Amino acid sequence: MKCSNFIDSIIINKKVMNKAIKSLKLILVLIASVAITSCVQDDDYTIPNSLGDEENKSLTSLLETGNELTFAEVKALYQGGEFIEAVDTNDYVKGYVSSSDQTGNFFKEFFIQDSPTNPTSGLKVILNQVDTYNQFNLGREVYISLQGLFIGEERVGNGVTTIGGGTETDQFGTTVSSLNEIQIRQKVLRSTVTEELTPLNLGLTAINASHVGVLVNVQNVEFADNLAGLNYFDPIEVFDTQRILQDCSGFTYPQFILETSSFSSFKNEPLPIGNGSVTAVVSKTFDGASLILALNSTDDVDMDNPRCTLLDISDFEVVYHEGFDSGLGDWEVINTLGTEEWYASSFSGEGYVRGSAFENNTTTLEMISWLISPSIDFDAQDNERLILQIADAFSNGQPLKAYYSNDYTAGSNPDDATWTEIGASEIAALPENTGFFNNVYDATGLINISMITGNAVLAFVYDSENATISTTLDLSDVQIIAQ
Repeated sequence: MKCSNFIDSIIINKKVMNKAIKSLKLILVLIASVAITSCVQDDDYTIPNSLGDEENKSLTSLLETGNELTFAEVKALYQGGEFIEAVDTNDYVKGYVSSSDQTGNFFKEFFIQDSPTNPTSGLKVILNQVDTYNQFNLGREVYISLQGLFIGEERVGNGVTTIGGGTETDQFGTTVSSLNEIQIRQKVLRSTVTEELTPLNLGLTAINASHVGVLVNVQNVEFADNLAGLNYFDPIEVFDTQRILQDCSGFTYPQFILETSSFSSFKNEPLPIGNGSVTAVVSKTFDGASLILALNSTDDVDMDNPRCTLLDISDFEVVYHEGFDSGLGDWEVINTLGTEEWYASSFSGEGYVRGSAFENNTTTLEMISWLISPSIDFDAQDNERLILQIADAFSNGQPLKAYYSNDYTAGSNPDDATWTEIGASEIAALPENTGFFNNVYDATGLINISMITGNAVLAFVYDSENATISTTLDLSDVQIIAQ
């Protein structure tokens, strides 16, 4: 072979090799690009069915060595004091995520509630992370290792018990601060379980501070009349807009606040003008002054029904009334636990029946006492509503429950009859007087008893809940109205 041909061959082979290397590099770049893209969180994020080995190991270790606290026990770790200390015991709390920041209406926070069905309490978690819905999706079962974390308030005095990663102190006091990235990874552990949450059904007037963090559903509501044509968010606001929801189940419009963030993706959507239901998370305004509802999504608003009309009192007549001005009258008192019982009394001409589990100003007693009406014919009229007039003092909980029965026999043991509870939300909505007697009687909202048929009795039960409630309760008036 000639030298020139040999050199030409080398040059040609080198060019071919270079092209092959370049092609291989291009293929590797494309493969890497696909791999990187697949790792990026985006709106098409799919919730994993299994967790990473590290998270699984951490959760397994926590469950094997830690002590589970109830929500009430977690809240008791912070009593609104002047300082906050880190939890120094190997405790954890389990909950289910009730809020979602997918629409931007929540920011660097999520709420958990104590059960996916019939929840009784909620807690707030603040963390230095956005798009938490990708990791802590709605209904996700999470375990929070509390050791080294802080329980307090995000803003002094707002009354929202919050789990944070540190503390901050200013002229107003000490608050908790957000969990950092390491704390989130080590302390907020997911299980593989995602439950479908069943919202707690409540009337607007029944929502109270104990429901903060809980997903609730309110029925027969609509936005106030003067909001027609407006959007969820008012563009002149900087952070949040409050819109008034109203309940149309009686003679007046009980109202509640629905609050929307300026960062929400639905802020420019028009408010629905009909009547229907709203599913949302109970929260508080930033300063804690008012309870609010906060939407996860406008998909949870269903207001396609016609707007409602208030009831007209002139359309009703009183079909039963007992004011206890002559003592118990035809009513009977039967105890099924303890010796303390309902008894008739009066003050300044006002008759009432009183129940209290408080003895000698020192002791709370076990007490279940039944105040049972005479038989009432509920087929004699339609669309009955029950109204109670109630005063309280030294309140430390609500001991009153209301029932009806079609098979109770006068003088017998109430535990042998079948009872259906009524008026739970209306009773829960009554104001509480933690001070001395003020003789102020509050009327319940209209309790729907139109479902009762035939001859039935009503019963009002004082239950001290295993000697944990000692509120003094005065029932002065029972009235049934009907159309």
